Amino acid sequence: MSTIDQLLQHARTYARDFDQGDLPMPPARRLAVVTCMDARIDPAALLGLREGDAHVIRNAGGLATADVIRSLAISQRMMGTTEVAVIHHTGCGMLTLSDPQLREQLEAETGVAPDWTVDHPGDLDEGVRTTVAELRASPFLPDTGGVRGFVYEVETGSLREVR
Repeated sequence: MSTIDQLLQHARTYARDFDQGDLPMPPARRLAVVTCMDARIDPAALLGLREGDAHVIRNAGGLATADVIRSLAISQRMMGTTEVAVIHHTGCGMLTLSDPQLREQLEAETGVAPDWTVDHPGDLDEGVRTTVAELRASPFLPDTGGVRGFVYEVETGSLREVR
């Protein structure tokens, strides 16, 4: 059985036992979380979130890409979120990538240059500060006072704030 078939089997069981009541569309905690797509991070378990509590936006590195800003603009302007937790983590693969090298490789293999970058400052805390600063500077996000940054330590399960 493929992994997706296993997931579908689980989804049927989930739906059978589903009893969440009538969850409203806006997040109950008025929170959005921006974090890395790394499979070692479970934002709900880490932060004690339940279904309906928060928007969780994930990408490689948890960076402030155009799509993250688009999603946050919708989250804040249409769904009423007022706080954003940016969470980067130790052992992130983004810290090992070279943007020029990856761009050259992809263009050589496909004949098309990507219209995106994998730029990361290289330092974990600086990456958090950069992401927080980029979100706070966005003209599309009306509520940037509640943007805070953190580092999750995958080795210990600890979360620390970056100032």
